[in-house]
Order: sequence, then structure tokens, then C-alpha cells
Amino acid sequence: MKNNLNYGVIGNCRTAALISERGSIEWLCFPDFDSPSVFAALLDRTKGGSFGFDVPDGYAVRQSYVPHTNILSTRFASDEGEFEVLDYMPCYRSFEKEHYLPAELYRYIRFVKGRPRFRIRYDPAPNYAQGEVRIRRTAGFIESYSSADNKDRQYLYSSIPLQAVAGREEIRLEKDEFLLLSYNEKVIPIDIEREKIEYCRTLVYWLNWTNRTRQYTCYNEVVERSMLVLKLLSYYNGAMLAALTTSLPETVGEVRNWDYRFCWLRDASMSIETMFRVGHTGAARRFMKFIQSSFMSRHDYQIMYGIRGERKLTEVILEHLDGYKGSKPVRIGNDAYHQKQNDSFGYLMDLVWQYYRLMPGTLDEIEDMWEMVKSILATVAEEWRNPDKGIWEIRGEEQHFVSSKVMCWVALDRGARIAAKLGKEEFAARWREEAEAIRRDVMEHGWKSEIQSFSQAYGNLALDSSLLLMEPYGFIAANDPHYRKTVEAVRKALFRKGLMYRYNSEDDFGVPSSAFTMCTFWLIRALFVTGQRNEAKTLFSQVLRYGNHLGLFSEHLDFDTKEQLGNFPQAYSHLAIVNTALLFAEEKERLDFIRP
Repeated sequence: MKNNLNYGVIGNCRTAALISERGSIEWLCFPDFDSPSVFAALLDRTKGGSFGFDVPDGYAVRQSYVPHTNILSTRFASDEGEFEVLDYMPCYRSFEKEHYLPAELYRYIRFVKGRPRFRIRYDPAPNYAQGEVRIRRTAGFIESYSSADNKDRQYLYSSIPLQAVAGREEIRLEKDEFLLLSYNEKVIPIDIEREKIEYCRTLVYWLNWTNRTRQYTCYNEVVERSMLVLKLLSYYNGAMLAALTTSLPETVGEVRNWDYRFCWLRDASMSIETMFRVGHTGAARRFMKFIQSSFMSRHDYQIMYGIRGERKLTEVILEHLDGYKGSKPVRIGNDAYHQKQNDSFGYLMDLVWQYYRLMPGTLDEIEDMWEMVKSILATVAEEWRNPDKGIWEIRGEEQHFVSSKVMCWVALDRGARIAAKLGKEEFAARWREEAEAIRRDVMEHGWKSEIQSFSQAYGNLALDSSLLLMEPYGFIAANDPHYRKTVEAVRKALFRKGLMYRYNSEDDFGVPSSAFTMCTFWLIRALFVTGQRNEAKTLFSQVLRYGNHLGLFSEHLDFDTKEQLGNFPQAYSHLAIVNTALLFAEEKERLDFIRP
């Protein structure tokens, strides 16, 4: 089994880095998630830039997370000696109760035993490796910048002599050392004691955060790691990224390569609801404020926003980069922001309903949210009869996708519940009536007797994994014959070698050839709720083995080799892991409770 995305991830809710299983930083954007890369060997082995350790032959390398944290340990050991690199980005609350999230990365080199040797490979390539790299060494730091943007600079500090670092000299480790890469020139002295304080503060932050996550009697480690990944994908202002990377291909050598460092309403709503479910209400509050600030200024809603609420996300191709395993083009920005995807409102409104039901805010917050609800549902009432691009962002012709209609029903259903809770019965009645009109429309045009299943779109007989979501969002009951038959049909058409297609009909880029990781978890839930629980649990255990060496998942998997593909780590995949694990964990808790 191949798994070439064997990277660990560290971050601090401002930016993040991907670190290979041998301790090389091969993706890092400074100062924020969507900033230009400083290291991008992930997208071009020659030009992209990296930051790692070269050790002599004979060293074994082992990587793991410090338990219950997002601090990554890479351990180098041989007969001559052993050392550990602890990578982290400072993340903690300051004395003023504010979060301290600097754009910097520490590499704490901890001496273990013997006389280990290594060379430091510091090869920055700022500004997506555009322009020539300029390096200047001073008495206190190594400064780097691109000739294409000399205002965007990085500063490397170290307890190791900078001449040895810059010259890639062999270093014999005899005590603890550190490296600090910062977007800002430091204004206070940086030494090993300062580094250890930062480490301890960050360690405590992650331990406290994990401790606030609900604990389960089974699959707890799986839930915890996925929750830590989702936390790394959240920007400090509440925005939620779909993934940390750009242009990792859905299939090697093909052109389905997109920038996912943005906040999609759909992805973010699903991620935040998952965090909310296991105890992290703060994430939900921050996301709601982000959505309100993005929505309330204008009412022409988009499916996605930049992480600071930007509305224009122009797509640009970086021709000079070869792409992951030669998969061009490399894109920054995402033109999907122009698209109409009516299903997005359903996921958002489902989350808003949870907010009203479980976590009401102050009166002004509730009233602001109510105005947003009315505006969203006015849009849904106007748009649900129209075709759109659907959940999979088809870049070709708009269609009447069944999943989009269903999620419009969800939006109106949740809106009616909110209205009833607030005593707004006129709105509740109107939205219930509109929701019922959608249900009739889906049953009339979406169900196809010739295939004994709902179809992907009104105008075709294709199958689509998103049809499995009709049950969890309450549109149809698990024991309804229409749903049971749809599960059987979707499984028969899209399940291959233990994994699921999103769909296998031709789109504007041809026929998809890889499995969409989240869709397999949707199938597992569908099997579970339709009574096939042992089969569901077996499939879940099998799919978990396809994660990388740290249990992290990308967006896609190769059907044959199970190689991870697509952007990484993927919020969709990890929220689906959590929600699926909870099926089994909560069932076990129920059974344990009723046993004598």
C-alpha cells in the first residue's frame, strides 16, 4: 500500500506547516494560511524549497505526535546517538487573556544520548518560489526574501552558530538546541530558555484544549486526532479552511487541482457542527461572528470567502511550478467563488438551528442572527427551483441536483424551527409550506422508478454519494423504502474495492478516477442506520487503516493502491471520521447503560 502524503501537520490557527516523516518542512505559508509559501517542495521538489535535517546512513527515523497535542516529534536514532526534533508553532493565551499566535515556527532539537550528527538544510523559496532568493546573514539571524517581493521577509534564529546552519556544516549534538523561523524580526533576545518557555506554554494549551473535548469509550484516539486537525484548520477569527494546501491533485497527472485555503460555507458549517457536537462551543461562536460579519454588510451571498471575509478569490496559475508529482497546473485562488451552490444554505442553517437550540447568545446577537436567517431563506425561496452547480462544484452546465433541492428543504425546515422557537409563527408557517413544496418536487422529479433510486439530478439517471445525506439531515427516514433502495443502488454503482466514488458519470473534466474519502464514511452511516451494523463497523475499521502514519487523511484515495490524493489534511475527511466514530461510540455507551 502506497501513502505518499506521509506528512505531519503543525499550526497555531494562523498558519500551518507540513513536515515529512523524515522531519523536512515541505509546505509553509507565512504569515497566514493563504499567504505565499516559503517552503513548497510539496509542489516542486527542485524549486519549491524545504527545511530539514540530513543525517548519515544508518539513522532510523520515527515520527509521532506528543500525546493529546499538535506538537510533532521526529526522532533520529543510530548506534552513535539519538536526538528528537519537536516542531510546533506557539499557541496559548497571554496574561491579557488574548491568544498569542505569532507567525513563527520553533524546531526544538532535544539531545537524547550519544553523539548524534546532522546537517541542517535551510533552503527557503519565498513568494511561491517566484524570483531569486536573497539571503543575508547577520550576527543574530539569517534573513531571506524574494527578489520579486523584497518587503516579505523571513528571519531564522538559532542557538547553533549561524555559519554552520547556512554552510550546511556537520553538527555534533551535545545539548539541547533550537531553530526559530519567524515572519517578524524579533525585538527581544531569543535563547534556549525562551524556547523552552514557549514549548511549555504551547504544550499546556493543547492539553487543555483536548481536555475540553468529550471523551468516548471507543475510538477516542481517532476522534481526538481528527478534532485536533479540525482545530488546526480554523483561523483565529472563526473562519474554517477546507484544507491547508493548494493544487494537490485528485488523480496524479491530471488537472483537477484546486486551492482549498478558503472558507466554504458548506465545509465550514459541517466542520463547526462536528466541533460543537464534541464540546467546542467557542469554535461555533467565532464562526457565527465570522459569518455575520461577512453576510451582514451585503446580502448577495457567496458559497465561499477568503479567511478574512474576502469576496474576490481570483484564480491564478503558477506556471513555473511543476506540481505535485508533475501534476499541473498549480493554482492559487479559486474561481468557484462565482458559482451558485444552493445546497450550502442547508448546511449553514442546520448549524444556525443548533446555535439557537443549544447556545443562545445575547439579545443583539440573536436579533442579528434572525435578520440573517430571514435573508438566507428569502434567497432559498427564490432560488431552489433553479439549477445550480451542486455540492461537487461542477464547472460545466448547471443542473437540478437532488442533493441541492434536499438541502434547500433543510434550510427551510431549520428556519421554520427557529421561527417557531422565537414565536414568529407567520414565518414558520410560510417556510414549512415552502419546504413541503420542495419535498413534493423531489419525490416527483428526483425518484426514478427505472433505477429504483433517487438520481443525481432531475435530468439524468446517474447515482451520486450525496444522496446518502437525505437521511442524516431528516429529509427521509432510514426505514423508508425509497431510502433503503437508494442506499442499495448507490452502493452497487459507486462502491469499488472498499471505497466510494462521489459519482462515476462524466463531468466537464471526464470521468472521476479516485475515491472521495468522505463518501465512504457516508456509506458506513447509511449501512449502520439501515440495520447493517456489523458490516458498517468492519468497513470503518478498514478505511481507518488508509490514513497516513499519523492517522491523517487527504480528500481522495486511489482505489487500487490506497494512496492519499487531493488536498491535505482535509476537513471533510476528518469531520466524517469523527461523526462516524460517534455512531459506534454512542451506540456502545447506550448498550453499556441498559445492560444490567
